[in-house]
Amino acid sequence: MTLIHLIHMGGEGALNYSPTFSTDVPNSTGTAVPQTLTPLHACDSHIHIVDARFASNMPTMAGATVADYRQLQRRLGTSRAIVVQPKNYGTDNSCTLDAIAQLGIESARGIGVVYPDVTDAELQRLDRGGIRGLRFSLWNASNNVTTIDMVLPLARRIDSLGWHVQLHMSGDQLVENAKLLESIPCSIVIDHMGRMPLTFGINHPSFKIITGLIDRGRTWVKLSGAYLNTEAGPPDYADATAIAKAFAVYAPERMVWGSDWPHVTEKEHKPDDALLFDLLTAWIPYESARVRALVDNPAALYGFTR
Repeated sequence: MTLIHLIHMGGEGALNYSPTFSTDVPNSTGTAVPQTLTPLHACDSHIHIVDARFASNMPTMAGATVADYRQLQRRLGTSRAIVVQPKNYGTDNSCTLDAIAQLGIESARGIGVVYPDVTDAELQRLDRGGIRGLRFSLWNASNNVTTIDMVLPLARRIDSLGWHVQLHMSGDQLVENAKLLESIPCSIVIDHMGRMPLTFGINHPSFKIITGLIDRGRTWVKLSGAYLNTEAGPPDYADATAIAKAFAVYAPERMVWGSDWPHVTEKEHKPDDALLFDLLTAWIPYESARVRALVDNPAALYGFTR
């Protein structure tokens, strides 16, 4: 039986909870639980599910099913999750929809991938299944499913649904497409902190572009993927931490956190998810702001009960 540790926070009477056991999780290094307490209804806003039951365009990844992810939830103490369509399935969102159903629509949402010729009926079906946005993974040209020219036509299609576009782009790509970003009618989520060049960090022009979009009231940033854009590396990821802190200070009401499990880019050395979770204490020192990033902001962005 899982043991849960409850601590009263005061204020609004919320409860913090953290699992009091260690566990070995597939596709995650380490077994210890986070040192940071996990607030009730905390959301992991970026995960992928890869399940051999569904035909894949890429080699199937072991240990990346919903059952495997539930082990990480128990380790971290999170209870809500956003399932992001991986490249494995192209525009077939069946695995993502199945994962949402397994996790439960009350505690899971999804980010799908479609082409501009998608029918209105299909968009409505995806919406009923818990999809709340479309992802455009454009950072690496290798095996890309979508292209930059698809963003605006699809953004116009999904605006009435209340969905958002989730953009995985490099800092340089964000600069190159600044005018396009300004013309997107729906909300925007910037994946993995914008992946700006570490030589410049927040002095890169993409930081100003992202904060400018935030100022317009329709853009969110995922504080995730520290291990994807770092030269300093663990445990502190000092270069990624500097970028995360700058975003969190600028607009704490627009930050969400994600583990990026099962870390599909890391073939041999998986990161420690408890360590990644604990980075939040450096990125967002104030507990009330961390609760905002883990609970309140995801509820507003993805439509969870608040």
